[in-house]
Amino acid sequence: MSFTFNDENKKKFDAILARYPEKQAAMLPALWLAQEQNEWISPEAMEYVASLLGLTPAKVYEVASFYTMFNLEPIGKYHFQVCRTLSCQLCGSEDITKYLKEKLGIQKLGDKSQDGRFTLSEVECLGSCGTAPMLQLNDDYHEDLTPQKLDELIASLK
Repeated sequence: MSFTFNDENKKKFDAILARYPEKQAAMLPALWLAQEQNEWISPEAMEYVASLLGLTPAKVYEVASFYTMFNLEPIGKYHFQVCRTLSCQLCGSEDITKYLKEKLGIQKLGDKSQDGRFTLSEVECLGSCGTAPMLQLNDDYHEDLTPQKLDELIASLK
């Protein structure tokens, strides 16, 4: 295994583990910690988390691959996650995704732009139905989206 928590994250992991009566219950925060450290969750990171929690790597993969918040491949510096749930779809999220594909030069969801700076994906409900369509850019929400707002958002990243 080539992945291990750094000293700071090992301390964080120990504190997380202390909050749970069963080790395996700490899987989500442990995976989140691995992703924060590595920017994605590699197979080696899943094996490492599995060894810490006394689980099989397959069990950790099952969980990591279920949640869209976990990146199982390297992503760009800026990760656009467009909500695809019904409220957002009714308000134009498909148009938002199409516009971002064209604007960022991304062929299919989950891919990175040619310069590697941007990743585009669709995710399930982000809980902002009243301000649809919306997306999450890294950790920040952007709501009531229009092509003009997207242009301004992308320009602010350069």
